[in-house]
Amino acid sequence: MASTATLVLAASALVAAPAAAAESPSVPGPPGPHQVRFATFNTALERPEQGALAAELATPDSEQARNVAEIIQHVRPDVLLVNEFDHDEEGEGARLFQDNYLSVGQNDAEAIDYPYVYTAPVNTGVPSGTDLDGDGRAVTEPGTPGYAEDAFGYGAFPGQYGMVVYSMYPIVTERVRTFQTFRWADMPDALLPTDPATGAPYYSDEALEVLRLSSKSHWDIPVDTGRGRPIHLLASHPTPPAFDGPERRNVLRNHDEIRFWADYVTPRAGSYIYDDEGRRGGLPVGAPFVVAGDLNADPDDGTSHPGAIARLLEHPGITDPRPASQGGRGAAQRQGGANEGHAGDPGLDSADFTDEPGPGNLRVDYVLPSRIVPVRGSGVFWPTVDDSLFRLTGDYPFPSSDHRLVWVDLLRP
Repeated sequence: MASTATLVLAASALVAAPAAAAESPSVPGPPGPHQVRFATFNTALERPEQGALAAELATPDSEQARNVAEIIQHVRPDVLLVNEFDHDEEGEGARLFQDNYLSVGQNDAEAIDYPYVYTAPVNTGVPSGTDLDGDGRAVTEPGTPGYAEDAFGYGAFPGQYGMVVYSMYPIVTERVRTFQTFRWADMPDALLPTDPATGAPYYSDEALEVLRLSSKSHWDIPVDTGRGRPIHLLASHPTPPAFDGPERRNVLRNHDEIRFWADYVTPRAGSYIYDDEGRRGGLPVGAPFVVAGDLNADPDDGTSHPGAIARLLEHPGITDPRPASQGGRGAAQRQGGANEGHAGDPGLDSADFTDEPGPGNLRVDYVLPSRIVPVRGSGVFWPTVDDSLFRLTGDYPFPSSDHRLVWVDLLRP
């Protein structure tokens, strides 16, 4: 059974955004009355060795962490999912990022303090004990070539590429559900990969017996926004649909990791689902929710399975606010390459990927609320080149991350 850890920081009053956070069109004004700002941000704060991130954050000297923190301070989300943030069992890295970066005003931004923080184990870097990459051997010793490929989720050590949730509002800890150990083979009609040359299953029976669906984890985190029913933050970070072979195992896994949430929020469709405590079923009917995270799938471009993200974007119970930025449009035009052949609106892009060769810039980061939660605003923090805050995102090599923070303002239910 997977363990979980919730960190509660020193309580502080909920604060509104400063009157003049920055003279930049990329900085949104504060949410309106009875509104809450949800955001997701793949911060690229993963490190190649276990403990390295916490050691780096123990001082206020990390330039990347300062830039990431300043972005958060400008946008000031009330509930923030952070992807690619190495997990440690004590939650030290998450606490240090709060104490040494978020709680310290960066440049002209005002410090931001989150009283509630949630983090839990993920599958990246956890040894599976079986051969998952098809090279004929099961590597279980960290540091050995092939270890990351045979872990439940690609990672050099347990917790690499983890997740953290920061919140201004109380997290209903006793109702949190995690799905770290849910097996891929237990999803009905799962898109399990096959060898295209023979049609035989790609994974052995031994591998399928243990292989988990989540490359990191799936979390259902109820957040009490003070208006009655909590909003369920449905957080995940599916595997990139790349770095595989003709069997397309990562493409198919990405599809099913996304499908998991579509089934979870659809009445009766999630009856097969079980969480890490053994409780079965999906989200209760009528419960407000927000699906958030780096889902690694673009609806029009890139290498994801056709229709993968459409399971959410076209779901009858979900709203797509279509957060956008002028910076994304400018980047696609400026960088060219693969972007020139894209079918999607570059203003919706949320990640700045390699242009030649490569997929180009894509929309892969999402904040998707249930239809019963009205949307009041949205955006992607991607400053244009003439914006004073372009220094925080820039072009490669990026001063913060190759992803952009995506935010949506919701009327609290």
